[in-house]
Amino acid sequence: MTGSTDNGRPFDATHEADLTLKRLRPRLDSIWTQEQASTETISSFEQRLAEQWPRLFELLFRLYGDRYDFFYHLEQILLTAAHGWASRPGPLKLLDDRRVNEPHWFESERMVGGALYVDLFSENLGRLREQIPYFQKLGLTYLHLMPLFAVRPGDNDGGYAISNYRSIDPELGTIDDLVQLATELREAGICLVLDFVFNHTSDDHDWAQRAKSGDREYQDFYYIFPDRTLPDQYERTLREIFPTVRRGNFTWDDGMRSWVWTTFNSFQWDLNYRNPAVFRAMLDELLFLANTGVDILRLDAVAFIWKQMGTSCENLPQAHLIIQAFNAVVRIVAPGVLFKSEAIVHPDDVAKYISPHECQLSYNPTLMALLWESLATRSVRLLTRSLSHRHRLPEFTTWVNYLRCHDDIGWTFDDADAAAIGINAFNHRQFLNEFYTGQFEGSFARGVPFQHNPATGDMRISGTLASLAGLEQAIELDDDRLKEMALQRMAILHGITISIGGIPLLYLGEEWGLLNDYDYVKDPAKSGDTRWIHRPKMKWEYLETLDDTIKTDGDGSIRKRIFNSLKTLISLRKSHPAFAGVDMQLIPVDNPHVLGFSRKHEGNTIVVLANFSESPQTIKGNTLRTAGMGRFFEDLITSAAIATSEDLTLKPYQLMWLHRV
Repeated sequence: MTGSTDNGRPFDATHEADLTLKRLRPRLDSIWTQEQASTETISSFEQRLAEQWPRLFELLFRLYGDRYDFFYHLEQILLTAAHGWASRPGPLKLLDDRRVNEPHWFESERMVGGALYVDLFSENLGRLREQIPYFQKLGLTYLHLMPLFAVRPGDNDGGYAISNYRSIDPELGTIDDLVQLATELREAGICLVLDFVFNHTSDDHDWAQRAKSGDREYQDFYYIFPDRTLPDQYERTLREIFPTVRRGNFTWDDGMRSWVWTTFNSFQWDLNYRNPAVFRAMLDELLFLANTGVDILRLDAVAFIWKQMGTSCENLPQAHLIIQAFNAVVRIVAPGVLFKSEAIVHPDDVAKYISPHECQLSYNPTLMALLWESLATRSVRLLTRSLSHRHRLPEFTTWVNYLRCHDDIGWTFDDADAAAIGINAFNHRQFLNEFYTGQFEGSFARGVPFQHNPATGDMRISGTLASLAGLEQAIELDDDRLKEMALQRMAILHGITISIGGIPLLYLGEEWGLLNDYDYVKDPAKSGDTRWIHRPKMKWEYLETLDDTIKTDGDGSIRKRIFNSLKTLISLRKSHPAFAGVDMQLIPVDNPHVLGFSRKHEGNTIVVLANFSESPQTIKGNTLRTAGMGRFFEDLITSAAIATSEDLTLKPYQLMWLHRV
């Protein structure tokens, strides 16, 4: 921090932070008295406050230091943190201590995730608790529940238009049900992950309702304009997120006779983080969620939280400062809780959110997109180009690797990476869109378009993993060869995300090969959003296919094979320490159809090979020998013995996990 004081001395942030905290301590003492806090409670808070306060003060000063009321808001933020710590349950404080002493806990090979919508998977939170043995059977240790808080009636963007952060959708349960679920998951060794939707609220949130009623304090919680003068100036540099739903980024509100900033949908009002009262209010909601027993918070739409005229209003420096300030407070109040970044943006921008001081976890959208790209092209050239300089992360952070999620697929690879290997990025994205919507001759995919913008050519893809990998087509044609190919594609995709480094995340339903659900169009609240095609309802009768006493054939045997194959890969991952962390070294296999890399951790090494084509592919035995530092290997998946004295041939879509014997 630069600048000078009125007496000409350089601004000393450390001194100012210490002085400010000294002045605020009497207010902290009143909190401890009010909460009847024990000496141990106070001591623990003070210790972490001393560690984090200089960083927190500097971040908040950079964001809000030019405001006349900065000291007031700083005081309110500190008191909010103190209240959060005083009300944090004892078992969570013990867990905090353990995780502080084991800072790599989330990088373990035993971390394997699943994501689901509660209503589609189990109807409600009570019945979800009954499925904990199912999660354990599959091998999950991380469970992400899609938004389950109270939302506006009708269209609510799949739960992302939140009306109340402290109330569960009544059809799903109550906050007490959530706390009980978190407790039982923790006892079963499963982390709970929830979304923190902090870029916007629903238009029926209490703050929005107060703004509509004319309350100036709450109108300042949002971006509200009396006419189009400023919105039109902003629009010159903004992109449209859902162009087929609505044009522009502002919505007219008849009651206020004003325009409201709504980046996503007209009913999702963007919060104004230029107002420190918004930061404090959302901090209060964040700490409330942390104290229910949540282990990881997925920060939704991180790229959009700061607005500045003349920019795209995405990935601005202040957005990072906001998240870092939230991080600093959580390190004080709930240091066992982590942040996961959701930034489906350019790969360079994705990486900027990943840090122990910002988001310790991040989705890996580039890997996801390029795995699908490799399937379509039967080539790993673009994938290896990207991995060669984009996979490495700072210490104490990790990737969350996924193939499908509740959202669409966007082709977020770097144009420069594509150009470096002779690919025209725009044309390539058009090809991928045609391929995954089944329009390209020879395509096996059965995806559907999402948000096609004819003016720009931009389009994303909706569809389940199984339908995109060719299983829907194969079942339609009742072709056993095509079914086999689809199953192999699914296995190779899962095998890479489970082994490449980071936390693998399944979108539950993948373990059964669920196909596209075209009946979503029957629901008026969903019919305009093709993403619902890959959000099918769980079919619990599929569990019967795992019972060996029940004869299964046809689709039943396919589902059983998918489930058991995935379960085996997860079990193998969890039993081999080489899969911990994110350290990954590419292997130059000299074959454009084969991805090769090694995983090493604490003296353990595994070599991964994957053939992305429907033809056998060969690599040199000597390449394997030098990469794995051995002459003889065993494939963990098939138990086959491999000698490096001869070249190695991989079958179509074959995946190999090799360890030295």
